Amino acid sequence: MSLLKTIDTNPTFAPRESGPLPERLISGNPAFKTWAQDVARGETIHSGVWEATPGETRSIKGETFEFCHILSGLVELTPEGGEPVTYKAGDSFVMKPGFVGIWKTIETVRKIYVTVT
Repeated sequence: MSLLKTIDTNPTFAPRESGPLPERLISGNPAFKTWAQDVARGETIHSGVWEATPGETRSIKGETFEFCHILSGLVELTPEGGEPVTYKAGDSFVMKPGFVGIWKTIETVRKIYVTVT
């Protein structure tokens, strides 16, 4: 097993398709695609590529730490009680455990993600 993993930003295998939980949907009809590419440390670390079409959802991280690097598209994140922050291609950010806020996909977004639970 290699200890080096390259994330394929344009995977050719079929993604897992899903949508937001009904109780987290705020507006629109966003569709999600996930190309999971690696799992480590007993299933506690996940990485891959994720894509979402426009819409607005409630983001609740719970105990999860998530690093994101935007490959394409435009999103606006508004932390609960905070000001909106916009991220576009080339931007990176972290949502720490306990993060609660609004994830608004303005233009279809594709990101690399790494989650740790």
